[in-house]
Amino acid sequence: MKINLKELTIQKARKALDGKVFSAVELVQTYLDEIKNKNKELNAYLEVFDDVLEQARVADEKIAKGETHPLLGIPLAIKDNILIEGKKVSSASNILGTYVASYDATVISKLKKAGAVFLGRTNMDDSAMGGSTENSAYGVTKNPHDISRVAGGSSGGSIAAVAANLALGALGSDTGGSVREPAAFCGIVGMKPTYGRVSRHGLMALGSSLDCIGPVAKNVEDTNIIYQAIHGADVLDSTTITDTTYEKSSSKKELTIGVPWDLVNGDGVDKDVKENFKQSTEKFKSLGFEIKDISLKNLDMALAVYYIIMPAEASTNLSRIDGMRYGYSAKGDNLWEVYKKSRGKGFGKEVRRRILIGTYVLSAGYYDAYYGKAQMIRAMLKKEFTSAFKDVDIISTPTAPFVAWKIGEKSDPLSMYLADIFTITANIVGVPAISVPSGFSEIEGKKLPLGIQFMAPHGREDLLFDIGKEFESLETENL
Repeated sequence: MKINLKELTIQKARKALDGKVFSAVELVQTYLDEIKNKNKELNAYLEVFDDVLEQARVADEKIAKGETHPLLGIPLAIKDNILIEGKKVSSASNILGTYVASYDATVISKLKKAGAVFLGRTNMDDSAMGGSTENSAYGVTKNPHDISRVAGGSSGGSIAAVAANLALGALGSDTGGSVREPAAFCGIVGMKPTYGRVSRHGLMALGSSLDCIGPVAKNVEDTNIIYQAIHGADVLDSTTITDTTYEKSSSKKELTIGVPWDLVNGDGVDKDVKENFKQSTEKFKSLGFEIKDISLKNLDMALAVYYIIMPAEASTNLSRIDGMRYGYSAKGDNLWEVYKKSRGKGFGKEVRRRILIGTYVLSAGYYDAYYGKAQMIRAMLKKEFTSAFKDVDIISTPTAPFVAWKIGEKSDPLSMYLADIFTITANIVGVPAISVPSGFSEIEGKKLPLGIQFMAPHGREDLLFDIGKEFESLETENL
């Protein structure tokens, strides 16, 4: 039978699979056909796995026995920095182009147990460094809404795959907005959990105090389904938390939404983005939500803090990739030459740039002046957010200050870094955040997606899913 992938969701697929309307093999084959038709143009997948149909057959056997799980037989895409045993995983970098994972990431183990089908590994910025997937060693991923524009990054491949109906859902990683920003650019839902809510075991590290694996899907409920399957404490990751790590406040019927209007109305935010966000906020007002103007006095320093802490941690994490133990290794007359040539040729420009910055801010004489001060401001931001969440339940902003830009348009790295102004703070302070589609901006005859971001207190992913669904219903009513 012909399956309408455009209208399909994880929930609908679950009912159809359990009701024998179609089989997992038929569903997966439909996605494989769609990937074959579209991926060459979009470059969302770096590799489609050769055992996809076999995975689907196993799922069908389980369904035939009466087994069920929300993700049983559901085809997912996996970002190319999450380990799947026996599969190549390169972090879209030349230096790891031949590396094959020797074990499963914890999230992969959980999804395998759930019976999910892994379609393949998706494109990303080299070593997860970038906001456009233009830094991939294997070419840029294009935006399904306009192939002359970026899909966002660093999880651009995962997001584009879902947005283009090349997967029902996906996993990405979010260090400063790498799930949420591309989700906004491509018009789908992307979520970053509370730091430690999802195990990082088996995720190639970028910034260890910032990294989060996040779910990607077409709507909020599908995103929640994936999140429920992957979250939880893990003995293999000492930073993971439990349901009782953070105290939960009592739930209220009507939530108070805080908006840092000084940041939203600041320079560098497109007029269409501001207008769309104001309209979205008015919709909540009409439903009886209280909208409160909040001030976070150190918020203007968040971008600078992020681009000190993240490169510093990246420099440390990537020191293990030296051309000796695994991955690409260049020939040299001595050990120093092997290191220098392997890392110089294996890593892309943006990765080398951030390693240099990170090494500099950690060096003797500069550690206190840069890294130490950044950590002080980070602690201040955490206190400000804790205080703000005593007065409001949710903090809302646009997800990105502008729509997806044209490929090659932001060759200056500083202009690209500004795309992170709304997303990085959630990573710095460790709170959960979600991006939900909020409409479109018409440019050059193309409707380009916009997104709204919601942040909640630590451990309150439930609030994000609740308000995300509320906002989706508002958007549906206005269609």
